[in-house]
Amino acid sequence: MTEPLLRRLVARGERITVGATAGVAAVYRAMPGVAQVIELPSARGQLQLRERLQLARQLQGRFDTAYVCPNSLKSALIPWLARIPRRVGYTGEMRWGLLNERLPNPSKEQRPPMVEFYAALSLLGQSGPMRLSGDLRPRLSLPGIATEQALEQLAQRRDLPTLARKSFVVFAPGAEYGPAKRWPAQNFAAVAAKMDRPVLLLGSSKDRAVCDDIAAQANAVNKGCCFNLAGQTTLEQAFALISLAWRVLSNDSGLMHVAAALGVPQVAVFGSSSPEHTPPLSDKARVVWLRVDNNYYPPLACSPCYARECPLGHTRCLTDIEPERVLALL
Repeated sequence: MTEPLLRRLVARGERITVGATAGVAAVYRAMPGVAQVIELPSARGQLQLRERLQLARQLQGRFDTAYVCPNSLKSALIPWLARIPRRVGYTGEMRWGLLNERLPNPSKEQRPPMVEFYAALSLLGQSGPMRLSGDLRPRLSLPGIATEQALEQLAQRRDLPTLARKSFVVFAPGAEYGPAKRWPAQNFAAVAAKMDRPVLLLGSSKDRAVCDDIAAQANAVNKGCCFNLAGQTTLEQAFALISLAWRVLSNDSGLMHVAAALGVPQVAVFGSSSPEHTPPLSDKARVVWLRVDNNYYPPLACSPCYARECPLGHTRCLTDIEPERVLALL
């Protein structure tokens, strides 16, 4: 979601170093125009002040401007501690002193799509109207050698079919935010069992159990059709597999955005979140969201709720999306 911001900065001559946690550093290494990636302290729920201070000392004097994309207080600490002269971001969690150029946080009712939210930071300090223009679709670029290396590493596994461009389909059934963003496992399995190409399941180690369930159900109907790689690939390998896939099916997740940025034909299933806020920005993407389906009754007045778990206990926004509909879109 931040790639269009970085592209705009590079286009006007800025040299970009990205500070990112280890979990997403690989995403930035695949972004055209990023000169360097520095890994940040990433312990969830911890300030890690000592580690941030040590890193800030290493960064002093190296940068003119810092663009702080997350809204958290701790994300703005390192640029402030490093005494970077110009520190740009949204006001966020009471960051008046930490950031010296700020945009106000939009209300939940008026918040723009995330790509526009981040790209707007490029307008601060510029003359002229505060209005975004140009292509805001995220882009990723994988070097051919990286794709080849990923396939060579996976080819050593005897439990996988031969992987070649467009010879397989990728499913990403996870959504780290919570179950209200996950299409049911039995629905993924029903689609996998009817595909005419092998299905590879991708995700983190947290997705391993649900992917085991999907593979077991699919292979019980169509033996050898589905292969679980959740938690068994690096991010770089996952990107390579997505870039070579014939189709990608996913929930609203990080891998959904990767598929869009790589230009792979995809179907994205939305439940508690909104494709008006975080859509897969690709002409080759198809979205399923019952909230705007005029043929669905009774209408989903509760969607999007942005909850981790369905507050009403039924998760109709996901369970009522039939596998046959998704299969037809694929």
